[in-house]
Amino acid sequence: MSRAIRAGAWAFVAAGVAAPAVRRRLKLAPGAVVGAAAIAPAALCVAARRTLARDLAVCALNMWGYVHAYEMPNDDPERLVARVRVGYPIAVDRVLGLGTPPTLRLQQRLSAPGSINRVERVLVWCHWIWFVVPHGSVAYVRWRRPERFPAAAARMYAVFDLGAVFYWAIPTAPPWWAAQHGRLGNPDGRRARRMMLEYGEQFWGDRWGALYDVFGGNPLAAMPSLHFATSVTAAHLMSEVGPVAGTLGWAYALTLGLALVYLGEHYAIDLLAGLALTEAVRGAAPVAEPLARRLSGVLQALEARAAST
Repeated sequence: MSRAIRAGAWAFVAAGVAAPAVRRRLKLAPGAVVGAAAIAPAALCVAARRTLARDLAVCALNMWGYVHAYEMPNDDPERLVARVRVGYPIAVDRVLGLGTPPTLRLQQRLSAPGSINRVERVLVWCHWIWFVVPHGSVAYVRWRRPERFPAAAARMYAVFDLGAVFYWAIPTAPPWWAAQHGRLGNPDGRRARRMMLEYGEQFWGDRWGALYDVFGGNPLAAMPSLHFATSVTAAHLMSEVGPVAGTLGWAYALTLGLALVYLGEHYAIDLLAGLALTEAVRGAAPVAEPLARRLSGVLQALEARAAST
């Protein structure tokens, strides 16, 4: 029986890894892909004994599923463009910006067309290093407070996973895309710039195209801003470990928030929606804890049976 349990668990892990990778070639249904990817982290908890490597692999499996769920709406770009919302975040940001969206207001007052100043370069790098911040904060909790790791990882990756649901339900264009399509600009004809793209081409040269292709899997996934949501979650998690780490986490999150709006990556309303998602997950965590403990108990029991000889 133990061998059958372990073999079945590894089969679910393999399916969760393979399904997203071959979805286009085999024309797999999105629901089947998401379902297989969602089961894989739990299956790994049964298939392998708990170690640091397994903890990291469980997180990696969740992100493998998330990344493909994030990209899948763009498997059919024409259909995605036909569904995309462009106007509502601009309308809300005009209210928040007292008549002018904050992105346009900031760029009009502080940037010089055709150039990227030092502060803007710092903001671009703040955006780029986001790719390691959410996972780095979870790893930091695992290192300093290993007993808090399961709850911390659950909160972080719940924010990612729930955000992907919104990307399917309400695909929303970011400021730079709206500007490219003539929907976001000043009365004088100046459109919102995408400074990350401008600086990326300058800094990375010929390598920029390949780098952008790796990380730009879905250009119409702006609402809510998971850049901001996961950075705020990271700040919360680091604050729960200690005040110094928390201060660094909040300094980064606030700087990133400014960068996302200033650089034309997100609207202010995207950030507010991301903040709301983060706080909703944080507030729901104590309510969900009993169910999570029961699920953990089931997985641990299966793990013990799979490991028995």
